[in-house]
Amino acid sequence: MNEKLPKIVCKKPFQINVEAGKKYSWCSCGLSNNQPFCDGAHKAFKNSDGTSIMKSIPYIATESGVVNFCGCKHTKNGALCDGSHLSIKDE
Repeated sequence: MNEKLPKIVCKKPFQINVEAGKKYSWCSCGLSNNQPFCDGAHKAFKNSDGTSIMKSIPYIATESGVVNFCGCKHTKNGALCDGSHLSIKDE
């Protein structure tokens, strides 16, 4: 497979209602069919040594409420939106 990763899913955050203490696995590759969460789709992409080139990013909710998970997959803030989608140019 020769796909450019991460794949931009959308240029806005996913607003998800989370529960305090619950762990969520954010999709960093953009290939999951369960956005913004990981479904293991990244495992199809390997480095030359056989290791995955992408991985899910864990997020543990410290409190219940709405969280803005990154949709463009270019955040520098773990799984959370940092506004990176505002600087992505259309291809």
